[in-house]
Amino acid sequence: MTNLQTKKDLNDEYKNVKYILTSGMRTRLLLSIYDSSKNLEELRISLEKPSATILHGLKELENQNLIRKVQKYYELTSNGYLLTTNMVKLIENWYAINKNKKFWNNHDISDIPEDILKNMYLLKDAEYETSTTSNLSNAFNKYIKLISKSSTLKIIMPIYSENHLKHMIRLLEEDKLKNLELIVDNRILNSIQKNPQLNKGLLKNKKVKIKCISTNPKIFLTCADEFMSLTLFFKDGHYDDSQILIAKDKNALKWALGLHQHFDNYN
Repeated sequence: MTNLQTKKDLNDEYKNVKYILTSGMRTRLLLSIYDSSKNLEELRISLEKPSATILHGLKELENQNLIRKVQKYYELTSNGYLLTTNMVKLIENWYAINKNKKFWNNHDISDIPEDILKNMYLLKDAEYETSTTSNLSNAFNKYIKLISKSSTLKIIMPIYSENHLKHMIRLLEEDKLKNLELIVDNRILNSIQKNPQLNKGLLKNKKVKIKCISTNPKIFLTCADEFMSLTLFFKDGHYDDSQILIAKDKNALKWALGLHQHFDNYN
């Protein structure tokens, strides 16, 4: 965002956001009635605060047109619902990032589009696996175990790895893998073409679709019906095969498919 007026508007709105987030009571009140309206007694029990404290917070939110009182019940206005929805998203984004902060802090995320990064909350149930000095192949073995149970794979592959590719060919030959989509750059495609085994097992296989793109994203992403996985590069440009982020829930799969689609649309 470079527009000066936009930045000014954002700064003005930040004051309103800060007004909510710097008050635990105001924030908790909005979250408490986010799913359903509540009366004063229900709020007192839910928040474990005296009525006077709750009524003071309710009055402040009413003055901001974020809640309204209908008979004896307090509910969110449309503005209040929109603000609280995004506040919940912010909290979940923070949780998802903080939960796996070692994974994110150690890696280059510059090739993940901004609109995908804004939806990190979808990865709140993801976990990462790490290789150790006593088990250097832990992350790779976890990955192979996962793909071995999958019938469909969509992969953004930023490295040329015969080890990975030969495992995929084996699954194709055993008919465990019914459909494989690979997104690679020219350099990787050329390497596959020059390798007789990979050329035959991938390029001449009707179950395989390979898309070549002009860029090489620093993202090793795999989307399957039952899981998603992500490995990244260190900030110095080297690929890290020692840590892998894995998730099996629908939200994470949605995030991964969105990222895959971004590069599938890339010319």
